[in-house]
Amino acid sequence: MRQFSISPWEMIGELWSKRALILALTRREIISRYKGSALGLLWSLFNPLFMLAVYTFVFGVVFNSRWSEVSESKGQFALILFAGMIVFNLFAECTNKAPMTIISNVNYVKKVLFPLEILPVVNAGAAIFHTAVSVIVWLAFYGIEVGVPVATVWMIPFAILPPLIMSIGLGWFLASLGVYLRDVSQVVGIFTTVLMFLSPIFFPASAVPPSYQVFFNFNPLAPAIKQMRDVIYFGVPLDLYAYGSYLAASMIFAWLCFAWFQKTRRGFADVL
Repeated sequence: MRQFSISPWEMIGELWSKRALILALTRREIISRYKGSALGLLWSLFNPLFMLAVYTFVFGVVFNSRWSEVSESKGQFALILFAGMIVFNLFAECTNKAPMTIISNVNYVKKVLFPLEILPVVNAGAAIFHTAVSVIVWLAFYGIEVGVPVATVWMIPFAILPPLIMSIGLGWFLASLGVYLRDVSQVVGIFTTVLMFLSPIFFPASAVPPSYQVFFNFNPLAPAIKQMRDVIYFGVPLDLYAYGSYLAASMIFAWLCFAWFQKTRRGFADVL
């Protein structure tokens, strides 16, 4: 039986050597999602525009919510809220699709030489495309509502990198687990919904009562959301120590999930 390496260097080398295939499959994934619709890829632009409008109305008008660190502007509150949603949507898109990744590509499982490990990365590539569109929409709305973006916007790709790596790792784990346990997709849907309301998206982390802060610190998205808001809205550079620690933890987590995927993939063909 073929052996699959769990080396972190093998993980990086395999993804780099298959980069052309990953890009081709990512492009196909994005195009197929909107194929047949009247507006096509324009939906990727309209979706974040629509959600930004909804967030502004619901939380800024209906609930009259405010962020303690900014002015009373409803538009600025929507910008802060949507900045957090950009990170969460990246994570949620990768995570929600992960359990069905292998199951929906059975034809690839039967091809001995096909690198199944790139499929969760393809999901992440499609999520990055939608994240980029959301960032463009955010910057356009910021320009209208506030003015010239802060000087730290160039750090956005760095702020997104740790949650992206973590999402790819979780994608490997859930894609493998979904082959053996079909209920995983249902559990993941509930998990991401709960995580959205337990993340500092609709409220600042300082609003969490001190007695619950210790539990709140275990939220894997909390550092990424804060870092994203700092660089895209507040103009605060990344804290190198906090960022480096978060990035290192994300990479270790991704490698452990990759090792799990490599160890369990030998049974995919038998189960499917």
